[in-house]
Amino acid sequence: MTAERRATTWQKSTHSNPNDNCVEIALASAEVGIRDSKAPGAGALSVSPRAWRTFLVRASEG
Repeated sequence: MTAERRATTWQKSTHSNPNDNCVEIALASAEVGIRDSKAPGAGALSVSPRAWRTFLVRASEG
């Protein structure tokens, strides 16, 4: 995890119930961090902003 992402705020989807476990993301200029909200200390996956956009487009297409 980079220093930039450590300083970034982690966010859950606005579609998530605040009490449910969910995937959280942290947006930074050079990467998007993805982690499990029920185990935030277990580490995070890091992808490029381009890869994250591609994922979101394909997920919205079904």
